[in-house]
Amino acid sequence: MYVVLTMIGIVALRLIDVSIGALRIQYLVRGRRLLAGVLGFFESLTWVVAAALVLSDLDEWYKVIAYAAGFGFGTALGGYLDSWIASGQVFLRVMAPSESPQVVDALRERGFAATVVNAEGRDGEVRLTILAIPRKRQGEVIEVIKTLNPHAFVTVDDINAHEVQAMKANRIRK
Repeated sequence: MYVVLTMIGIVALRLIDVSIGALRIQYLVRGRRLLAGVLGFFESLTWVVAAALVLSDLDEWYKVIAYAAGFGFGTALGGYLDSWIASGQVFLRVMAPSESPQVVDALRERGFAATVVNAEGRDGEVRLTILAIPRKRQGEVIEVIKTLNPHAFVTVDDINAHEVQAMKANRIRK
């Protein structure tokens, strides 16, 4: 029973530690330094406890297995949590031939600001639709695009906090 409880404890600590680490990195990249620092404190605190449990006796192989399993599961959980929280903004570009169904009107009807640019692609004239949207609504926008123009090419990039502030400042000045 001791072995099972020890393994569960180590896996749980690593789940917490690695999940927090994944979120910390995402918040740091998005410019949320203070929150990233607080998460880093708890990440390292949890890691020290888990590492101490494992390193106290390396002859107990099950501790090493639990430590590695917690790392793997924690990585997956951290990615899931990041998607679920979905903080920040993303930059979407939709490219489609000019004569294909356009998505801009449907997106604007749903409250999204979109800019359309006529451009030249490899195979002729294309329309480039550009949007900056909340990351939480990315799935909704992509679903609208897939429904109206399943052959459109879509790219998505994260926007860091500095760029979002610049966008808000420009909107206010107009």
